[in-house]
Formats: sequence, structure tokens, C-alpha cells
Amino acid sequence: MAPPVQIREISVSEIPVIQRLIQAIWRPTYGGILSAEQSDFMLNWMYSTPSLTAQMARDHRFLLLTVDDEPTGFASFQPAFNRVFKLQKIYLLPAAQGQGWGRILLNRVVENVIAAGGQYLDLNVNRGNAARVFYEKLGFQILHEEDNYIGRGFWMNDYVMRLELAGRNGSGN
Repeated sequence: MAPPVQIREISVSEIPVIQRLIQAIWRPTYGGILSAEQSDFMLNWMYSTPSLTAQMARDHRFLLLTVDDEPTGFASFQPAFNRVFKLQKIYLLPAAQGQGWGRILLNRVVENVIAAGGQYLDLNVNRGNAARVFYEKLGFQILHEEDNYIGRGFWMNDYVMRLELAGRNGSGN
């Protein structure tokens, strides 16, 4: 029997849960792509309590995935422009990857975006991140490459990918 899975929106009071998860996820995900210095900078920049609080105040919606009542992953998304939404974050604990939880979490994001009138879901993925293949399997297509300076001499070298939501119901169809 499959373990019970729950996905729910979280608020500012649960920021420590996101911070605990990202501490367990970040370095295994980016250790071979980013320097330790850039990882430290980005973790502080994106995952400090003031940063996450500000993100939530700017319409980032955070969804928490729990498996057997244990926080296992999270995603965040927000409206970008017109009917385009941006998937800002989607992460799973390393031990939970490859089990279908990422697809389930992303499908919930898609359901929410469709319900909010979204037509497209865009994301940035580091050009060296193997997760690009995951996104392509789910129907995302590369729009272009983008290099963004983030400060202190660090760059994010990404693919911008897009999923068209027309005809989708959020279940991957």
C-alpha cells in the first residue's frame, strides 16, 4: 500500500520547515554544479527567514509535500505576467527522488495555476542540472538560455523552460 501523501499550502509560520528541507536538499542537488561559496550565498539570499517572508508577501505560494506525515519536498510558484506563472522552486529530499513525488507535486502546482487562469508555467533550471530531463519528460520545452548576475560575482546560468497548460487538467494529461 502506498504511503499517505498530503500536499498543502503553507504560510510564514512554517518557514522553518522549508529551511530544514532545503538544508538537506541543496548541497546534494548543487554540490557538483555550484561552488560552496555560491551555495552559501544563494541559500542566504533565497532561504533566510526575511527572504522567504518577503517572497510569500509577493504572492509566492508555497506547497508542502508530506509522505507519512514527514515533510518530503516543496514547491513555490507565482503569477509572472499576463497568463504566465513562474515555478520558482521545486525540491524533494534526495531519498524521495525518483519515486513519482516530484510529478505529483508539480501536478498540484499545475492544478493551482490552471485554477488561477494560467496558460503557461515557466521555470529556470541551471544548465548543469540533471532535473532538466525531468521537466522535459513532463512536457516543458526550452525557450532560451539566460545568464543572470545575482551578486558577489555569482551568476545563474539557466535554461528558461515553458509548459503550455491548454488542455491539461493538472494530472499530467
